Amino acid sequence: QVQLVESGGGLVQPGGSLKLSCAASGFSFSNYATSWYRQIPGKERELVASISNFAGSEVYAHSVKGRFTISRDSAKNTVLLQMNSLKVEDTGVYYCSASGISETFWGQGTQVTVSS
Repeated sequence: QVQLVESGGGLVQPGGSLKLSCAASGFSFSNYATSWYRQIPGKERELVASISNFAGSEVYAHSVKGRFTISRDSAKNTVLLQMNSLKVEDTGVYYCSASGISETFWGQGTQVTVSS
């Protein structure tokens, strides 16, 4: 059974940090590129960061570049998102995804709230 399970979300003050983790199981993790998306109520889901499975190439949304870092550990089948200097506008539900040649898997999401 394919599973992507996110954790690490929560409430943090502006300027603070959070580290999200995504544990993958049930598929060949090393064959899939992995990404973090976020969704704010009333808006479409948007790409936050992605990392390729072979070369480890990273892509970031302009709004998070320099503040967020995506990484993956293929030995542990995990994807991490280190979020620093958080802003109120980073609030949303963060989803982990794994994309292969013909399919994409999604986690259930974890809430991140940035508020004073």
